[in-house]
Amino acid sequence: MIALLLRDLRLAVRAGGGFGLGLAFFLIVVVLVPFGVGPDTALLSAIAPGIFWVASLLAALLSLDRIFALDFEDGSLTLLATSPLPFEGAALMKALAHWITTGLPLTVAAPALGFLLNLAPEAYVYLLLSLLLGTPALSMIGTFGAGLTVGLRRGGLLLSLLVLPLYVPTLIFGAEAVRRGADGLDPTGALMLLAGITVGGFALLPFATAAVLRINLR
Repeated sequence: MIALLLRDLRLAVRAGGGFGLGLAFFLIVVVLVPFGVGPDTALLSAIAPGIFWVASLLAALLSLDRIFALDFEDGSLTLLATSPLPFEGAALMKALAHWITTGLPLTVAAPALGFLLNLAPEAYVYLLLSLLLGTPALSMIGTFGAGLTVGLRRGGLLLSLLVLPLYVPTLIFGAEAVRRGADGLDPTGALMLLAGITVGGFALLPFATAAVLRINLR
């Protein structure tokens, strides 16, 4: 499993598998929003939690279709299915590799960009925590969606339509945690629900992903 994880990380760097693409998109969205909204600092501060989370969600979508596509095209996915490695473990490592190359850079970069949207100083810690707890769920849910659409021609649009509704709870609780932190309220409940979504996703979705991959490979 560790060898598979390292392989996917190398491919993400060498073959342009999304490494840096999500971060670049995230930076562009955060930088452009003030130009579109205007210089109203109160308005920017109010919408900052939602903008950060929407940008993170959309950035995570960019590379989802590549999670299994390259392995499907060169036959590696079939070899994984017949190898001694549990297919559930392979799905888990794919999700982890996607998070390391997409979600983790977003989590690190977001607090450094808070000043662009006039994010309240009290909310920086909660922005970091919410992204750290929530972005793994985006990767795991996206991996499940990628498994559903693997092998389909032009499956990227279908993948987005399937995954976006599943992202909504993570988006709601992530933005709410940052918003409550900015307002001086207790965000513990939202953070716990966010962590629950991530833990539940990593507990259940590797099995669901492995099941749909086996069906698609038949």
